[in-house]
Amino acid sequence: MSFLKLRGGRPLKGKVRVSGAKNAALAILPATIVVKGKVSIANVPKVADVETMLGLLKEIGAEVEEREGEVAVSTDSLKTWEAPYEYVSRMRASIYVLGPLLARFGRARVALPGGCSFGPRPINFHIHALQAMGAKVRVEYGYVIAEAPNGLKGTTITFERKSVGATIHTMTTAILAEGETTIENAAIEPEVVDVARFLKRCGAEIEGEGTDRILVKGRGRDGFLTGCDSYSVIPDRIEAATFVIAGLITDGEVEVSDAVPGHLTAVLNKLKEAGARLTVEGDRIVVRPSGRLSGRDVETAPYPGFPTDVQPLYMALMTVAKGVSIIREGIYPDRFKHAYELMRLGASIDVGDGYAVVKGVERLTGAPVMGSDLRGTAALVLAGLRAEGETSVGGYHHLARGYENFVRKMRDLGAEISLVEEP
Repeated sequence: MSFLKLRGGRPLKGKVRVSGAKNAALAILPATIVVKGKVSIANVPKVADVETMLGLLKEIGAEVEEREGEVAVSTDSLKTWEAPYEYVSRMRASIYVLGPLLARFGRARVALPGGCSFGPRPINFHIHALQAMGAKVRVEYGYVIAEAPNGLKGTTITFERKSVGATIHTMTTAILAEGETTIENAAIEPEVVDVARFLKRCGAEIEGEGTDRILVKGRGRDGFLTGCDSYSVIPDRIEAATFVIAGLITDGEVEVSDAVPGHLTAVLNKLKEAGARLTVEGDRIVVRPSGRLSGRDVETAPYPGFPTDVQPLYMALMTVAKGVSIIREGIYPDRFKHAYELMRLGASIDVGDGYAVVKGVERLTGAPVMGSDLRGTAALVLAGLRAEGETSVGGYHHLARGYENFVRKMRDLGAEISLVEEP
């Protein structure tokens, strides 16, 4: 198992560039299944989840060419409608191939997806949408099997609550359905908008992305979109937040570039409320030494609210803030495994049902800790950068799923961090 070894107590200083958004790239790549012709996608992050998605596309017959920061994909020669467990078990985003394969072939068989382990994230919304469009769907032997031999039909689909994955999946699938599909209570996250813009670049007719009502004009089973050149994935807002908070927790001076600060308004406002010295200059977020921040309560919510993916990082920051902060998890109530590992570093945290009470302490001390999901592992690294002495963070494979060149970027900012490979 690989783990990170780091020594804390050193303020970070320097510039760091934000990579492309993992969650947008993971949705855009399988969307190429409804496209005929080559698609060139720029600013694709080189992370493990993207490599898994590319491997899955290759496995079902797509032609994939990887270049520096860019990926060319052609799904003209797809040979199968089945996505095997070997790939799908590694990430939840693999569900995105289900609808497009179904719309293209009239049937699909996709293994139930894997991914981070922080509470239930059922795929019932995805299945409901496909059924509403006329598909027969069943789950057996660990696979989702969907059939629509006569094609899918456009309809109105209303989600009980906002779901980024289900919104993107439905929007992409509806391209090859007959007639119009309306998605009510749609998610409005930047990643949803990015996928819609990609599909529109390829010729799709979509209206309302970025609002809670999206209209997709279906083209029928044979109405494939056409290829496009150099579509650029948006910057990763969670990575940007990670480095902003890394600068603050070490009381450093960090310039985060190639970001979209507007995608992080709720986060930046909360950090300023806690006393952070932040300035936004175009696509740059500049962090200046801010001293010890003050504890501030926060509750995660769908965009444009405070992102659930930033919650573990914010908790790490609050462990060394002045006073008490209450962190409520409005998306995934069980997403607090990182809290127990932060306690090993000296944090004072009481975890309740869907919330945590963080009592700020003046110092953290290094210790061995284990990450159990992507952002939770990142939070442990940030806490380790603040802690006195040496910290080892296990679960590096979680971190590799979503951060490009994480160790190198941290080192460039002055962090004393290294990746240790164990047999």
